[in-house]
Amino acid sequence: MQRASNRTVTVDLTYGDEYFGQLGPFEVEPGWWSSVDEVVARATEAVGVPVLVARLVDGRSEDQGHGGRVRYHAEALERPKALDSRPQEAGTAALLGPAERRAAWATPAGLRAALAWARTELAAVGRAPAAPARQIRTWNLSGLFRLPTAGGVDAWLKTTTPAFNADEARVIALFGSVDRALVPTVLAAHASGGRLLLDHVPGEDCWSPSAGTVADVVPRLVAAQAALADRPGDLAGLRDRTPRVLAAQLTALLDRLAEETDLTPAELDALAGFAAGLPGLLDRLADCGLPETLLHGDFHPGNWRSDGTRTVVVDYADSCLGHPALDGLRPRAYLGEEAWQHHARVWTEAWLRHAPGSDPRRALELAEPLYHLSYALRYQEFLDHIEPSERPYHEGDPAAELRAVLACGAAG
Repeated sequence: MQRASNRTVTVDLTYGDEYFGQLGPFEVEPGWWSSVDEVVARATEAVGVPVLVARLVDGRSEDQGHGGRVRYHAEALERPKALDSRPQEAGTAALLGPAERRAAWATPAGLRAALAWARTELAAVGRAPAAPARQIRTWNLSGLFRLPTAGGVDAWLKTTTPAFNADEARVIALFGSVDRALVPTVLAAHASGGRLLLDHVPGEDCWSPSAGTVADVVPRLVAAQAALADRPGDLAGLRDRTPRVLAAQLTALLDRLAEETDLTPAELDALAGFAAGLPGLLDRLADCGLPETLLHGDFHPGNWRSDGTRTVVVDYADSCLGHPALDGLRPRAYLGEEAWQHHARVWTEAWLRHAPGSDPRRALELAEPLYHLSYALRYQEFLDHIEPSERPYHEGDPAAELRAVLACGAAG
């Protein structure tokens, strides 16, 4: 699909309990609705005080989640003296009012609390903030802020919802116990609050990774996963997304699909048939000889960051216990065919070194429907935990992934 060519933004501005009306509409870079750095800059310039986006209020675009007409709720961090407060109309009050399942950082109070926590933790490690935080992203899955610190090296604050995301600090520590250079440095973490403070990782995100980058980072992830597979006690308590758990979750989801998706009766029947045949597929996958282990959970190249000499893997919110072929398959959607074949060879050869006698290439083939199933279940998990205004980001994703399951045919 061609990306939307514009993003027209309107901002509802508050300061505490006061409402100051709307800013805009104004144009920003098309971008994903969750990308708010330019929105923040324009709003801050308009009112003359620091402003942060609390959340998406409404979005309309033919390219869902990208471009189009977007409305945000933003909070001024200081009272805007040049503006007069006013009563909210009933419709606006309803849109800006409390909502069930709202993310903690998607409220003015939550924003302030997260940033205050980050400032305190940075000061505790001798890295006091040197300038205001720069808000990069906010949506139902995470908030992301870049914080300049004393000494010139930035830090990053990430906020997530613990109810459906991994304890990233724990996962980073596990991978780091095998390969310290594979993971970013954690400066502070508050697991129950969903807050993580990270050191800046220099370089660029590897959306188009070189063959050398693949040959570096993929075997290192495999080596770490192979080592952690031998430490089951350390993996206890991780979110379980092993193949047999995925099968059970599909069975539980099937009863909801008729009402909650646009899947046809024929597609629902085919999915029931797929579920019935899953035990045999899981047996064949187990026969490939790869261990269940800690997964990154979203191992696409945009989550690899390299400065040309060091490649670091970031973003562990989707991490879980599962079959390593799911991580092995993740880059496929982001690579051309030649690059994918290179990645698959590197991944296969790495697992053969750590699991002699296994059949990693066969595992990739067999795991493809499970890969799509895992994402259908993950997207449904998002929808079950987010407020209504955020649903457009993911509406239709579970059905799309389940159709991809059916498109895989009978892996055998």
